[in-house]
Amino acid sequence: MMKFFKNYQQKRTLNTTNVLAMRPLGKPVFTPRCYEQLADEGYQRNVIVFRCINLIARGLGSVPWLLYRKRSSCEEEIEQHPLLNLLNCPSPNQAGSAFMESVVGHLLLSGNAYIEAVMNARQQVQELYALRPDRMRVIAGTSGISGYEYTVGNHRKHYDVDAATGKSLILHIKLFHPLHDWYGLSPIEAAACSIDQHNAVSNHNLALLQNGGRPSGAFIIKPNNHSMPLSEQQRHQLREDISHLYEGGKNAGRIMIMEGDFAWQDMGLSPKDLDFIAGKCVSAREICQAFGVPPMLAGIPGDATFANYKEARFHLWEDTILPLLDHLVAEMNLWLAPFFGDDLRLGYDHDSIAALSPKREATWAKISTANFLTINEKRHAVGYSPIENGDQLERNHHEQTTAD
Repeated sequence: MMKFFKNYQQKRTLNTTNVLAMRPLGKPVFTPRCYEQLADEGYQRNVIVFRCINLIARGLGSVPWLLYRKRSSCEEEIEQHPLLNLLNCPSPNQAGSAFMESVVGHLLLSGNAYIEAVMNARQQVQELYALRPDRMRVIAGTSGISGYEYTVGNHRKHYDVDAATGKSLILHIKLFHPLHDWYGLSPIEAAACSIDQHNAVSNHNLALLQNGGRPSGAFIIKPNNHSMPLSEQQRHQLREDISHLYEGGKNAGRIMIMEGDFAWQDMGLSPKDLDFIAGKCVSAREICQAFGVPPMLAGIPGDATFANYKEARFHLWEDTILPLLDHLVAEMNLWLAPFFGDDLRLGYDHDSIAALSPKREATWAKISTANFLTINEKRHAVGYSPIENGDQLERNHHEQTTAD
C-alpha cells in the first residue's frame, strides 16, 4: 500500500509539473502559499492587510487579563498572582500587550502561533516567548503530535510532547484548516487573490505616475517618397531619446517638438477605462471580509453598511476580536494555567473595552430593573462577586409582593 502511494505521488508530481510547464501565458500569477511571501506581499506591501491585522492584534493585546480561583459554589477573583505577573511581563524585553500582539500577528499571517514556556530551576514557568511560525515544524507521531522542532540558521531545538497527557513546553494555536491535520489556515491565504489584485493596481498606478501619467503606446513614423526606413540603430536611438526627454514624473507635461510625419497609437487602456478605483475598492473590501474587519475602519470610502464609526468598532469587537480572544483564553487555560494550579482559570476584563460600552450600558440598565433577581444574582450577571446579605430580593419588590 505504501509503495503504491509513493508511486502515485511520484506520478502525480510529474503530471503536475507537465501541466504547469504547458500553462499558457496570460494567466494570473498568484502569491505562493509561503509564510515569507505572504508576510511580504500581504502585510508589508498591502496597506489594507497591514491595517486589518494591526486593528485586531493591538485591540486584543490591550485587554487586561483576569484570574479566578475555582470554589465549590463560585469563583473568586485573584488580583495578585505569579500567573498574572507572567502574562503582564512575559519576558524582560517585552511587555504583555506587545507579546499578545506578536502572537495574534503570527496567527493571522500564517494561521499558526507558537508560544514557548521557559522553566526556571524549580520547574516553574518563568518566561514566555512568541516564536516565528515559519521556523517551527510539527513532528507527527503514530497517535498525534510527538514533538516540535524550531530551526534558526544551523541551530535546531527539539521540544517533546508527552504522549499520555499531550503536555509540552510549546503551545500551538492554530486556526481551522479543512485540508491539513497539523497546521492552520490563515485569513491572508483566503484573501491572497484579492491581495495580488490590490497590489497589482497599486503598482500599475505608481508606474503610470512615474511615466508622466501616460499609458503605453506606439510611436509611428509614416514613410513617404522622400524618406528612408529607419535602421535598427536609429530606432534604438529614437526610443532612448523619447524615454530620456519625456518619461518620468519630472518630465510630466513637457512639450514635445517633432519634425516629420509622426503619429501616436495607444497600446493600453487608461485607468479610467480599466476602472481601477472601483476594482481596487472591491479588492480592499474582500480583504476586509477575510479578516472580519468592517471596511469603514480600513479607510475604504463609500461604505453605507454601518451608520457610524462607533457602530463599526462595536461590530469589529463583537464579531472578530472577542471570538478570537475567547479562543486564545481557552488555549491558555488548557496549557498555561495548569502549570500554576488546577483550580485557576484565566479570563479578561470586558468592562475595559470601550467599544462595548453601549452593549454594557444596555445590559446594566436591563438587569437593574429586574425586580425578580436578588442583589447577588444581579452582581453575578455583570461579573461581580457576591456580598453579604445579598441573597434577598430588593425591599420595594418584597414589600409589594407581601401587600398583594
